[in-house]
Amino acid sequence: MDVTPRYLGAGSFLSRRDPRVLLLVPVLYLVAVAGVDDLRPVLLCTAVALVYYRAAGIPWRGVRANWAFMLTFTTALVVANSVLTSADTRSGGSAEVLFTVPVTHTAVTWATLSYAAALLVRYVSLAMVGFPVAFNIAPSDLGVAFARLGLSQRLAYGVDLTFRFLPSTWASLQETVDAQRLRGYEHSRTRNPVKRLIALKPVVVPVTVNALIDAEDTVNAMDLRGFGGRHRTWMRELAFDRADYLVLAGFAAVAAAMAAARILGLTGTVWVP
Repeated sequence: MDVTPRYLGAGSFLSRRDPRVLLLVPVLYLVAVAGVDDLRPVLLCTAVALVYYRAAGIPWRGVRANWAFMLTFTTALVVANSVLTSADTRSGGSAEVLFTVPVTHTAVTWATLSYAAALLVRYVSLAMVGFPVAFNIAPSDLGVAFARLGLSQRLAYGVDLTFRFLPSTWASLQETVDAQRLRGYEHSRTRNPVKRLIALKPVVVPVTVNALIDAEDTVNAMDLRGFGGRHRTWMRELAFDRADYLVLAGFAAVAAAMAAARILGLTGTVWVP
């Protein structure tokens, strides 16, 4: 089954950019925010990421489930790693205890909350610059974009196939579940994890078999076309325009400024209000 990945940002500013820009911007942004513990510069970078995300034109109804999962997972991760446990906040301020977590008996200070907020905002901003990679790059441009960045044709095409494989497998899973329900299949309601896994056998086995068959068909088709025997060209031609250079230059400047501030020790201390 060949299911095209969702292309939600068609017609937006970012969808008209060279796909290599959308792949390089998250790398530059990660360089900018990595290792920054001060909430204030993280908020400044988040403002830049928000402007970038708004330029993607991704409709909210199409990604609200993605955002809900991302926010739930990252919030639980941040709370567990920085609030419920004694995280090293490297604070230069006071250590006034606001309250103590009942179970872990961890003392929570303003520095702890500021450090947790910086982590959460950093993860959210990374998602803002990462979502356009998934929803603003045309499915046919992903492989050629990686190839134009210098990756080998095997790796570039492998990434392209992987990007298509995930939604195809999800669609196959949904069809298999619907077909098995028509045959009387009901999901187990037991709390025993072993029994729950055994009950998934009528769904997991067909999906796995179909995925292996699709993968074998793809490999055979590529072998018949001589893929991998020699260097192959791509029909899609990519070229940076002025807007592409401006976007890359802007994020490169942000990354350079944040790296310089990090080297000078201006962003390594947790800000305590």
